[in-house]
Amino acid sequence: MVIIKQLLSEAQISGFRDNLNLVPWLDGKETAMGMAASVKQNAQANPEDPRVKQLSNQLLGIFGAHPKLVSAALPHRIFPPCFNRYATDESYGFHVDAAIMRMPNSQDVLRSDMSMTTFLSDPDSYEGGELVIQTEFGEQRIKGQAGDAVLYLSSSLHKVTPVTKGQRLAAITWMQSLVPDAPMRSILHELDQSIQTLLSNPDIERQELDRLHHVYHNLIRQHTQV
Repeated sequence: MVIIKQLLSEAQISGFRDNLNLVPWLDGKETAMGMAASVKQNAQANPEDPRVKQLSNQLLGIFGAHPKLVSAALPHRIFPPCFNRYATDESYGFHVDAAIMRMPNSQDVLRSDMSMTTFLSDPDSYEGGELVIQTEFGEQRIKGQAGDAVLYLSSSLHKVTPVTKGQRLAAITWMQSLVPDAPMRSILHELDQSIQTLLSNPDIERQELDRLHHVYHNLIRQHTQV
């Protein structure tokens, strides 16, 4: 699980909120697949609305340009982000995201390796609505600041607890990674982050950085599936 702080700026957050106030919303059950529909109680911005498509494409551009996200997920395909809204007494019970998803208006499919929630509401503006993820280290409960994102394994059981006051707005998406093996993807992320840290150290010789880059990219070649 990777927390990405301030994936969105304050201006971007404000823009998404303002535009989402103007678009049509659907019952979230209509967009759930399989058993997830029975535990889903929320609203989702109509993905066929041109304004929603524009917002989704805008968010895709932000995702693809963010170095920490790219480092952690090594995305091959990213599902167009969806926008969901939880009002009072709405929630999403424990579920696992579908393993295979068809890309909208396409015959292409995506294998969901990683899921990501981007928070659009200030945590003080609503009560409840925590994202709960079951991991090997126990349940992790996340209620991020507006603009923060959390990236986690799609195979994890997860839920959104009931909102008891206010409104929770977020964007969700799924990614197929170039490196499907989660432990190796985690190792590559840690290695890349270490390289980025060393790059800012003027005392590190270029030869040592080149050696680490050599190892990193050879591991990528060995484990990438395209």
